[in-house]
Amino acid sequence: MRIDVWSDVVCPWCYIGKRRLEEALAESGDTAEIVWHSFQLDPSSTNDDPRDLPTRLGEKYGRDRAWGVQANQHVTEVAAELGLEYHLDQAKSVNTVDAHRLLHLALESGTETQGRLKERLLKAYFTDGLPVGDHTTLTALATEVGLPADRVAEVLAGTEYADEVAADQAQALAYGANGVPFFVIDEKYGVSGAQPAEVFREALSRANADRKPVTLISSSNAADATCGPDGCPI
Repeated sequence: MRIDVWSDVVCPWCYIGKRRLEEALAESGDTAEIVWHSFQLDPSSTNDDPRDLPTRLGEKYGRDRAWGVQANQHVTEVAAELGLEYHLDQAKSVNTVDAHRLLHLALESGTETQGRLKERLLKAYFTDGLPVGDHTTLTALATEVGLPADRVAEVLAGTEYADEVAADQAQALAYGANGVPFFVIDEKYGVSGAQPAEVFREALSRANADRKPVTLISSSNAADATCGPDGCPI
């Protein structure tokens, strides 16, 4: 089974959605190849915005800072139910394009490596309060999960994988996903948002049902009426 996920590394519901998907996979016993795709919630964000997160949230949604504080508190409580520790009071303003470019680099080493980097970036932002747009921080996180330091430096010094990041974003929009997280199971079943684990379990169940082996019904001389790599019997 393959699951494609579009998310941003500064999206609180994306981390929650990741845990809920993992919970559903564990409960169902399914194994899946998970591929993480880029989606920037705010490509115009900078790494040096002096405003704190509640202020930025309030202004983005036309509300005040108090509303931003309440929104952060709510999502922190939801995350805690899944064992995630959010410290949004320490969250730094970042542009995530470089983090996404490194995730594409990590994918070249396999989905497991990419998954480790994705998890580390999320924890760095939400739990550790690290600036995941800063190149020094990104280098430390990427090499921590096993990416070669020379390739990390090379990617961060240029624009490699920028086209892939943009293509991911375009693909999400083509699917009709205007927000994240967004999950696509076996290129057929889409799940929008950090849905409860039972929603993921239902989607996994449907995907599995579609992948059941075909029951072959044939006669005793069926081999005489088929063509194979070596030709067709006459």
